[in-house]
Amino acid sequence: MSTENSKFKDFNFAEGELLLINKPYKWTSFDVVGKIRNSLKPLKLKVGHAGTLDPLATGLLIICTGKLTKQIDTFQAEEKEYTGTMILGATTPSFDMETEVDETFDISQVSNDQIYAATAQFTGDIEQYPPAHSAVKINGERLYVKARLGEEVELRKRFVTVPEFEITRIELPEIDFRIVCSKGTYIRSLVSDFGKALNSGAYLSKLTRTRSGNFLLANSFEVLELVNYIRSKKEEAKSQSEA
Repeated sequence: MSTENSKFKDFNFAEGELLLINKPYKWTSFDVVGKIRNSLKPLKLKVGHAGTLDPLATGLLIICTGKLTKQIDTFQAEEKEYTGTMILGATTPSFDMETEVDETFDISQVSNDQIYAATAQFTGDIEQYPPAHSAVKINGERLYVKARLGEEVELRKRFVTVPEFEITRIELPEIDFRIVCSKGTYIRSLVSDFGKALNSGAYLSKLTRTRSGNFLLANSFEVLELVNYIRSKKEEAKSQSEA
C-alpha cells in the first residue's frame, strides 16, 4: 500500500494518534474502537472515540490512541455537521429505522413552503428530549436497555444549539437536510419534533456525520483500509527484524 496518500504515515500509536474513521452502517462506535484496538495488539494501548454515532448512522468518528485519549473530551465538545433524510408522515418508537412504524399521518396538505418555514423553529438555541432508545444513562443504565425491556423512564430536557438547518431536497415522504449543531444534539429527536411542528410525524431514515470541529469525513479512513495498513506495517517491521 502506497504511503503517497497523505492519510498514511508511520503512526506512533503509543504517543498518541488522532484517526478519522468513516463508521460503517450498523457498526457501533465501540465496534470500530475494538477493531482498531485488536489490530494494534500486542501493544496494550488506550483507544477511545470522541462522540458516539448510532449504529444506523454513518460518517466521521474520531478515534484517539495512547496519550491522546486524554483529549477526547475536547474533541467531543466540538461542533458537528450532518446530512440526512427523514420520512414525513410516520413515526417509530426509536425515532429512526431501528423500530417499526407505529403511527402514520396524512401529509397531502403539507406544502414545500411549510417544510422550509418549519426549520426556523429548530435553529438557534433549542430544547429537546433525548430519544427513549438512546445511549443516555439514567441511574447508571442506558435508556435503550430500559426501552427494550418496556420500562418507562422520565426523560430530562436538554438545551442545544443549531446554527444551521437547511432543507436540501423534498420528495415526499422523503426530506433531505443538512444540519450544524452543538455537542449532545439528538438529530432523531429534532426530526421527531420537526414532524410534530408540521402537525404530522417524522422519523430518521439516514444520517451521516460529515464534520466534527475542523475534521472532515472527506479525509477519513475506511475501517478495514486502516486495519489492513496497520497489519501491513507490522508485517514489514517483523520481516526487517528477522532479516
